[in-house]
Amino acid sequence: MPATPLSRAAEPADPRSPASPTWVAGDLLRAAALVSLAVAVPLYGFVGAALFLLVLGGTMLPRALGLPTALDVPFCATILLAAWAAQLDWYEAVDWLDLVVHAVATGLVAAVAHLTLARVRLLPEPGAPRSRLASAMTTVALGLALAVVWEVGEWLGHTYLDDRIQVGTSDTVGDLLAGALGAVAAAVPLSRRTDADR
Repeated sequence: MPATPLSRAAEPADPRSPASPTWVAGDLLRAAALVSLAVAVPLYGFVGAALFLLVLGGTMLPRALGLPTALDVPFCATILLAAWAAQLDWYEAVDWLDLVVHAVATGLVAAVAHLTLARVRLLPEPGAPRSRLASAMTTVALGLALAVVWEVGEWLGHTYLDDRIQVGTSDTVGDLLAGALGAVAAAVPLSRRTDADR
């Protein structure tokens, strides 16, 4: 018997349908990034606005790509923490925090970058059969490249925007080494993904 309009209206909405969006854990962090932007603009001016706009955009990427919560949540939390740590001078107060953030953030950003390039079909999916070593090397290479971009960004920020941003030979080399270790740590599980994961 065909469903009547009344019976169709009584049926529960499909959570995957556009009319009923599905909320995920990372959305709380995206909301926190939006609030952070609103707070940072009056407190920190242009530099704070630019930083938290970048963070907000970054947190939207896992959502747009439908990345797993196990990557979405730590990625969003880490870049949000990194931004606030910079604004609140936590890196100066806690000596080791800068290296830890560089390691964790670089690894997560490398994983997200690799998956992003795979989703737009510029690279094979990480962990594809017969290419695990190549997948791991790609993740590490992306992490190293992004770590260099980060350091260049810090130098530009220190030189032209805010001299509180720490730069220097030892700081740069330490950050790059930490980023490389983070990229290697991210490459291992990413290259071991199964068909079910993909």
